[in-house]
Amino acid sequence: MQVIKCELDGLLLIVPDAYADARGYFLETWHQRRYAAHGIDWQFVQDNLSFSRRGVLRGLHFQNPTPQGKLVSILHGEVFDVAVDIRRSSPTFKRWQGFILSAENKHQLFIPPGFAHGFVVLSETALCSYKCTDFYSQKNELTIRWNDPELGINWPVTNPILSTKDATAPLLCELPPDRLFP
Repeated sequence: MQVIKCELDGLLLIVPDAYADARGYFLETWHQRRYAAHGIDWQFVQDNLSFSRRGVLRGLHFQNPTPQGKLVSILHGEVFDVAVDIRRSSPTFKRWQGFILSAENKHQLFIPPGFAHGFVVLSETALCSYKCTDFYSQKNELTIRWNDPELGINWPVTNPILSTKDATAPLLCELPPDRLFP
């Protein structure tokens, strides 16, 4: 397993070892001791699956209080996955990084608490799996508009398919500062 530290502190790209032969392949998507040895020493309490079609953009979501760290994997298809640093004291506050995650490349992304997260589906359909470090809390969930000009995310789509919640989300500057992370 290869773990790559990203530009944004705490964000990790994981390339699991895949063992392939004529039958297909095998890989571990989570192994507590192996991941802990690379700094991912979190207790995951909830697993989620998201199935979407091409052009669907989900995000940018986060929770505060009760922030969630996420270990994201794509089981089918391909997505452009984005993490945005919304920790006000971070030197990379308001910066983002994007990654192609796919069933083919088998990469995972660990997004620690303190980040907003979103993705857009690039393939015909995609099945996204993510482990969470805290339980979902509707009352603590917040959304930042996907195309906030202050963030300048270079999404590979111009007219994504959005939920009403995501389409009407506030800009980052419109959120109360105490709802962001210190």
